Amino acid sequence: MAGEAALRVRGASVEIGGARILSDVSFDAAPGEVVALIGPNGAGKSTLLSVVTGDQAVTAGTIEIAGRPLADWSLRELGRRRAVLLQQNGVFFPFTVREVVEMGRAPWQGTPRDADDDRVVEESIALTETTRFRDRPLPSLSGGERARASLARILAQETGILLLDEPTAALDLRHQEDVLRIARDRARAGDCVVVVLHDLSLAAAYADRIVLISGGRVVADGAPDAVLTPDRLAAVYELDVDVIRHPVTGTAVVLPRRAPATPPTESPRRAATTATIPSDSGDSMPASTLEETT
Repeated sequence: MAGEAALRVRGASVEIGGARILSDVSFDAAPGEVVALIGPNGAGKSTLLSVVTGDQAVTAGTIEIAGRPLADWSLRELGRRRAVLLQQNGVFFPFTVREVVEMGRAPWQGTPRDADDDRVVEESIALTETTRFRDRPLPSLSGGERARASLARILAQETGILLLDEPTAALDLRHQEDVLRIARDRARAGDCVVVVLHDLSLAAAYADRIVLISGGRVVADGAPDAVLTPDRLAAVYELDVDVIRHPVTGTAVVLPRRAPATPPTESPRRAATTATIPSDSGDSMPASTLEETT
């Protein structure tokens, strides 16, 4: 059950280069829930997450973490309170996967909790299935493998708030499900999880609440079934969709409405090569045979 807000955004607006990116955005996220931020490209989802992390200053509005204004937290305090997974990881030096995951423990250095470092690092590596390449340099990995290593790093950070920006973008089908399952498990253990997603069906399957953003504004905020309606999604994404039910779980599955496929027709060139022409004997023969005999 979700409790008091772990983070609170009130009236957040952001202008960059004279362009309004966010306009009067408000939402809460509580311990014990997964909140998915969805919307079309350029809607302002990642900017909103950057506002919550403190990486993007607001033109107007307030952000609170655990009831305190964001500006009142030191970076070290924030490192112990919230973990951030960006779309692009900033590690370009040839650190091994294990070394990258160990970086997640940095906020706890010099505290009693640094005695847990080895255990937490190993558990995070195992949970994200990165054990088999734990000793490889991060730049040598595929995009999906790097994404899983970065997830292991923020899990090792052991904070109560997880902020994830498109964590499934580089992942195959199974690992997409694994990442969202881990996020849901962390929420069930009491964490607050805010995740930016493009896959609306994944959001429906794993989020407790969905915040739909369009044009820098919150269009809808509520349970998946309340937010993911065909008319609303068609208006926001400018595409007709069908919302059906998963046959096992009953959660919403969002599909673009497509015209029926038409069978391929024979091309004019192919039709010409299979036409028949008269032969010297008076019989007809395919034109393709004529090409072979000339």
